[in-house]
Amino acid sequence: MKSPLAVLISAVLFVLAACSSSGAYSAASTTPSTAPTTAISAAPSSAAAAMTVYGAASLKGVLDKVKAAYETAKPGTTLTVSTDSSATLETQIEQGAPADVFLSADTTNPKKLVDKGLAAGDAVTFAGNKLTIIVPTANPAGIKTPADIAKTGVTVIAAGDEVPITKYATQLVANLAKEAGYPTDFVAKYTANIASKEDNVKAIVAKIELGEGDAGIVYVTDARASTKVTAVDVPDTANVPATYAGVVVKASRNAAAAQAFLTWFAGPDGQAILGTFGFLPPS
Repeated sequence: MKSPLAVLISAVLFVLAACSSSGAYSAASTTPSTAPTTAISAAPSSAAAAMTVYGAASLKGVLDKVKAAYETAKPGTTLTVSTDSSATLETQIEQGAPADVFLSADTTNPKKLVDKGLAAGDAVTFAGNKLTIIVPTANPAGIKTPADIAKTGVTVIAAGDEVPITKYATQLVANLAKEAGYPTDFVAKYTANIASKEDNVKAIVAKIELGEGDAGIVYVTDARASTKVTAVDVPDTANVPATYAGVVVKASRNAAAAQAFLTWFAGPDGQAILGTFGFLPPS
């Protein structure tokens, strides 16, 4: 039989062991409950800072400058810019390309996305433009007026039928045909002079710069951006206003950030940059 002292010592040791076990469980249980919370809260802010902007080829210079300006204005934001024909970009978005914002050289392609339920909200117009005719600086074909692009032997570089510049150029040629002094078969002769149809308006400019064509119809801003071409002005009575519009892509994983960017781009800050490239305010 144990003595009272032995019983007391055994009881004390039992209590100490129980306290030690309880403390170890408490420490182990608090550590995992806080670590995952930190990791989960950090992830969304990182994802929301990255956006992909699809833009018309004629916006390339603008978007290069916008990327730098926006990333400076919004620290932590990263813009990835991809430019091509608006029609090509619209098709890519329909096929699931991971774009957050689509900036088009027309209103037709953004409307396609809206009508098909692939845009988050309505299209926003953000700029205007006009058309001009460009020739190589040396101007070997001696083109002096718009009427000359229909002369026999002139090589015209155009764009594909779905590219916005083609729609505008077709209307311009039709308008010119109604001007005084233009031949009645001006449209037919111009069409016969088309030697190639490029993927986008920048490709037209590139071919004219290289002297691979005598003339091409492009946006005023494209002519202004090149030092290797000369512009042949078209009469205001025949010119065709181009309207640029953008949308937030519905499938965007950064819809709020994308909407904030589109609002900024269509606002005073974006307008200031567009203006330096010769773009007009939206009508």
